[in-house]
Amino acid sequence: MDKTKPRKIKTASTQTEAALHARGFHFIAGVDEAGRGPLAGPVVAAAVVLPPGLIIEGVYDSKKIAPARRAFLLEEIKINALAYGLGIIEAAEIDRINILQATMQAMSQAVTHAQEMLTARSTPAQIQYILVDGNRLPSLPCPGEAITKGDTLCHSIAAAAILAKETRDAIMHEVDVIYPGYGFATHKGYGTPAHLAALAQYGPCVAHRLTFKKAKPQ
Repeated sequence: MDKTKPRKIKTASTQTEAALHARGFHFIAGVDEAGRGPLAGPVVAAAVVLPPGLIIEGVYDSKKIAPARRAFLLEEIKINALAYGLGIIEAAEIDRINILQATMQAMSQAVTHAQEMLTARSTPAQIQYILVDGNRLPSLPCPGEAITKGDTLCHSIAAAAILAKETRDAIMHEVDVIYPGYGFATHKGYGTPAHLAALAQYGPCVAHRLTFKKAKPQ
């Protein structure tokens, strides 16, 4: 008889959302971003509004989930979410306003787009509370709070993290087709040795963030 216990899949808790639901907040958006650190490509934020009490097994820190599993979870999130939205700020704008402001702007855009979907699906529903990964809040249309390591602690934030990362990875595959030779499809714009070698050989392209030290023209 095999007494081996099945491996428990890490899943972010819904306790934060449950406490807010108990206080009367029924439409709660989790918000997270992908792509603050890379030398190239956009920063992408996502906002996800999940039904009260919904748990999607395996929704957790997107960086700790295998790509195939993450793609599966992305579809589960899209199917089950009450609403979701994206905010995308390209490299040129990141250079103009800096990565922090670009991230905040992307998050605000994501919330706006999630609200538009929620309104279309459930008029006149409004997002009532927003949970943001990190230690800083963007401009928001309602109350909210920042939660450090929220993508491991909060289910809706973890769902947003998966949506943001999968969206950004897909964008970087497209960028790789437009600017071949840099390996964007593999490293997604991060400063890997292969990426730095390509930068040394070819110089930066339009997708690079020229205000980032390692991406600056030599």
